[in-house]
Amino acid sequence: MSEYVLEMKNIIKEFPGVKALDHVNFKVKKGEIHALVGENGAGKSTLMKVLSGVYPHGTYEGKILINDVEQRFSNTKDSEAAGVGIIYQELTLVKQMNICENIYLGGEFNRFGIIDWNKAMAETQTILKEVGLSATPDTKIVNLGIGKQQMVEIAKALSKNVNILILDEPTAALNEDDSENLLNIIKKLKEEGISCIYISHKLKEIKAIADTITILRDGQTIETFVNDEKVNQNRIITGMVGREITQLFPRKEHTPGEIVLEVKDWTVYNPELPDKKAIDHVSFQARKGEILGIAGLMGSGRTELMMSIFGAYGINKTGETYIDGKKVEIKDPRDAIEKGLCYLSEDRKKTGLVLMMDIKENITLASLNKIASISGINENEEIKAANYYVDALKIKTPSIEQKTMNLSGGNQQKVVIAKWLMAAPKVLILDEPTRGIDVGAKYEIYNIMNDLVEQGVSIIMISSELPEILGMSDRILVMHEGKLTGELDWKESSQEDVMYYATGGGLTTS
Repeated sequence: MSEYVLEMKNIIKEFPGVKALDHVNFKVKKGEIHALVGENGAGKSTLMKVLSGVYPHGTYEGKILINDVEQRFSNTKDSEAAGVGIIYQELTLVKQMNICENIYLGGEFNRFGIIDWNKAMAETQTILKEVGLSATPDTKIVNLGIGKQQMVEIAKALSKNVNILILDEPTAALNEDDSENLLNIIKKLKEEGISCIYISHKLKEIKAIADTITILRDGQTIETFVNDEKVNQNRIITGMVGREITQLFPRKEHTPGEIVLEVKDWTVYNPELPDKKAIDHVSFQARKGEILGIAGLMGSGRTELMMSIFGAYGINKTGETYIDGKKVEIKDPRDAIEKGLCYLSEDRKKTGLVLMMDIKENITLASLNKIASISGINENEEIKAANYYVDALKIKTPSIEQKTMNLSGGNQQKVVIAKWLMAAPKVLILDEPTRGIDVGAKYEIYNIMNDLVEQGVSIIMISSELPEILGMSDRILVMHEGKLTGELDWKESSQEDVMYYATGGGLTTS
């Protein structure tokens, strides 16, 4: 028998006008953690969809062998029956159901035609213990944090007796503690003989956890190598992008100008918990031609602060907002956009893009007044504007008529940026601007940010990645539990300084 539990041989997958996978070869040993890395659009997710039966046999060329036996999956149930489980970046849990119901949804235990909940609860308890989750089987998903929800997804996969577990960006939305806990669970699964295919853009995690690394680029297998002490992040990056990137953060010296946005004594209450303050007496300034970083742990209020200023969140707001020294009342996002304040949300798929619309429609969506008249949208102007931003931001697409859902993550993010650039913002809020995109696309977005700053735009960047905050910000504001706890200059700051304020340091006890 082969030493490989999985072999994918000469896999070819084509979409109209695009060869997504071009004779890809990929092999995984039993009980190893095998990292699959590459830029957005390299073919990672497509390859895993072939493996998991999302793309059934007959829609691709090549062979899949599991334990030396060729597999021809017609659907995802076939792949699960062969021992393949997949956990997607976007969790697939039913929030109003409990843990047990989610784990056995579609695979319930039946006894005389009736669901045997006693057995399901007992089995769930055993699996939860295996993944180290202390919650009870009847705990509703809605009452769990995102880290624990991710553990439920793993428990759900294990309930199907998987031998090969695919994890697609499993820590993208997790804080550092939850990420470390998840990595420890994956190591434990490895000890139990389960093979894990780990997809992530977080190269530090790849370096820490992977036994073997395979790099895809432009739909082709570039190389596979053992992750030993000779392998560093630069080695992985070079394979991914086809060139050496000597500087992850292309910092430029900025000379901040006058105050563009000023917020005074801003307090906002949580619409779901009306007695709870989401933002507690926050005051700050953002200047023309600077990048103002907003740091803090998950739940610190970073997103709520910026969404409330943008008019998209909160109740019982008090405080004052000034743009260019003039006091403004922002009632809703349309009002904010008209006043020169734009917001790129952290979830581009849910709140940043209309995925079923094409590129040109998404780019012009926030600026229809610029291309429309009483008679309707001027299609020539719409095409001209879309082509301009596709060229300017180097959006990779065969056509501006391409549906945005068919673009890679990095190119989707560029479309959202293009939408807000067309709106000509004075202040551009970027919430997790590089989440879920590869190192090459990140570098391009950082350069776009630098160009905007040089043009006089004030950028406010929210990020959970401390290296990104320190690498790109001119000034850094740190939040904790809805309060502003610190303001730092990047030249005099370290990750330890940011974490001190992010965990409540700097708060007065009065």
